[in-house]
This record gives sequence, C-alpha cells and structure tokens, in this order.
Amino acid sequence: MGTGSGVLFIKKIKIEMKTITMYLILLLTLFIVQNSVAQEDYQKRIENLKEQKAKITRQEKEALKYEVENINERLQNGSITADEANLQKQAAAEKRALNIDNRITIIENQINLLERNEGKTLVLIEFDTISDKGLRLGVDINGKPAVFFKSKNWKSEIRYDRRTYSDFVMAVGLNNAILEGQSLTDSPYKIGGSRFFEMGWQWRTRVFKKTNFLRFNYGFSFQFNGLKPKNNQYLVSLDNGQSELQEFDYELNKSKFRMDNLVFPIHFEFGPSKLKTTEKTIRYSLRNQFRIGLGGYGGFNLGTRQKLKYSLDGDKVKDKFKRSYNTNDLIYGLSAYAGVDGVLLYVKYDLNPIFKDAAVDQHNISLGLRFDL
Repeated sequence: MGTGSGVLFIKKIKIEMKTITMYLILLLTLFIVQNSVAQEDYQKRIENLKEQKAKITRQEKEALKYEVENINERLQNGSITADEANLQKQAAAEKRALNIDNRITIIENQINLLERNEGKTLVLIEFDTISDKGLRLGVDINGKPAVFFKSKNWKSEIRYDRRTYSDFVMAVGLNNAILEGQSLTDSPYKIGGSRFFEMGWQWRTRVFKKTNFLRFNYGFSFQFNGLKPKNNQYLVSLDNGQSELQEFDYELNKSKFRMDNLVFPIHFEFGPSKLKTTEKTIRYSLRNQFRIGLGGYGGFNLGTRQKLKYSLDGDKVKDKFKRSYNTNDLIYGLSAYAGVDGVLLYVKYDLNPIFKDAAVDQHNISLGLRFDL
C-alpha cells in the first residue's frame, strides 16, 4: 500500500469512526429519553394537558383581538372599505374558532390516549431523518423531536468564509537522546529500537483575511517517547536522587524506558493553497500543497516507566516499574514539519533535560512522519 493509499484508508476509518460515534451518542440519548418519559407520572402530564386546553382559548381570542385591531386601523386609514373590513373580521373569527376546536380536540385525544394506556404509550422511531437543519431520530415528545443532532457544519449553518479548521494529528518514528557535549552517535540508547508515538488534535487558523499563506496552528498532543539502552543496561534511581544507566545482573532480552507527556504545540505554518469560490462559500484548500511548520510545545510529564524482560533459572521474567526516575515535570521544546498534503516529515527536540540534576544533561530528540488526518 502506497503512502497516498494509506492516508486515504486512514481518512476513511476516521470518517467511519465519527459516524459510529455519532450513532452511539444518538442511541444512548434515545434510551435515556425513553426511560425518563416512561417513568414520568402520567397523571401529572394529564393535568398539564388540561391546563393547556384553557390556555388555548385565551391565546386564540387574544390573537383574534389583535387581528381585529389591525383590520380597524386599515379601515380608518382608508386601505380597505367597511364591507371588506366586515368580511375580514368574519373570516378571522371563523379561523380562530376552528383553531380552538382543532387544538382542543388534539389535547383531548392525547388525554384519552394516556388514560387508556396509563401513560405507557408507544412512539414512532425513524432513524436518519435528514433535513436542512440536521439529523434527527424520529421520536416525538409533545410534538418535538426527542433526539436531534445538529452539526456545526450543517447546510443551514454554512459560513461564507471559514478561517479555522481542525485535524486529528498522529506521528510515529525514531526517538533518542543527545548528551551534552556529544553527538547522536555517542548516545547510550539504540538508534533503531528507540521510538516515539504522538497523537492529538490541532486547530488551524488563517492569520490574514485575504490570503492563506500563513496559518497559526495550535492544539494538544499526547507524546510517548521510548528509549532502549545499549549494552545490557537499565535505568537505576540512586540514593542521591539522580538516575543513571547501569549494567543488569542478567542477560536482558528487552530494556525499555518510556516517558508519557501531555503537551500543547504551537506552530506557524507556511505554504500555498488553492482558492475555491462559489456563490455561497470561499475556501482555501491544502490538498496536494507543500507546507512547512515551525514552532514549539510546552506541557507536563504524565508518568515514566521502565520495562525489563530476561530469563532467570529457565523462567521468563517481566518486570515493570512506574517511578519518577527524577525526570523533569515540565516539558518544552522546538518542533518543525514539512511535507505535502497530510503526510509530513516531523522533528522535535526537548529543550528541557530528561533528568533533573544529572551529571550530564540528556535531551530527547525525535524524527519521524506526521499525519494530519
């Protein structure tokens, strides 16, 4: 599978997951509404319906009074004749009388239905009723949809110009550490075995009104930075509060140290885009366009852990340790990316040392691919 096909496949999964999530939310809401209605005291509902009957007559009479006043005003200013005024008043009175009769009949039918079934009435369920206002589940309670899902991007709310978009962000690649005064080749961690994974959400806002060349990107991400020591070593917490690598007493099948971070990236993104205009919308598309982002991130260390696998007296042993290992609580660094469409080369570098008060500072560095989905 090529890179383009892989991205399309991931996008399809994203769309399907959004659809499934939406249906689960709607079904859960439907379940809650149905149960709450079933438990409601139907006698109280009947009393409310009876009160509505009295209100209906008053409401229609008030409306008739307003219409008659309006007819009289037009008669006085000469817009209509006396005969026309009388005919309009008669028509208005007949309309309001029929409204009262029809509305009270509806209320009485609802009361009869509730009394006959002791409040346990059936409802009509129709899934995926789509209108220009949104998506609803066809469960009506008191004449209104019990469940109605309205997307911010639905047809009735299409904005002429959207300056902000959002994306799910995922990145994966190689991870390592650079020691102060040394090169990456001198790192005590395996180059190929140490990896990172990142996922999060970002918002992309156009900076200028009439050009999309510069965008301001911001959001949040969870970073999982893994380091695998070389030469059968593992990380040890010393009595003085520091941490260092030491050789393990047995032959290690696996030694891995991982840091989990929550960070808030900020980037300024540059690059061309395609302008698409219609009578109702103006959109800037980044599809198949080169872009580059420069910025940084800041956040918190959520936890550190170490995993060791080895054999002891013929038995396979797996040890997991979740400790601080004297790592820095605050995370901050620089990051950049460049690529076409949603597939980008990605690099990040922690300005903060991995370990506090270490004899030699170590800074985490990552290189990999980032996908804006």
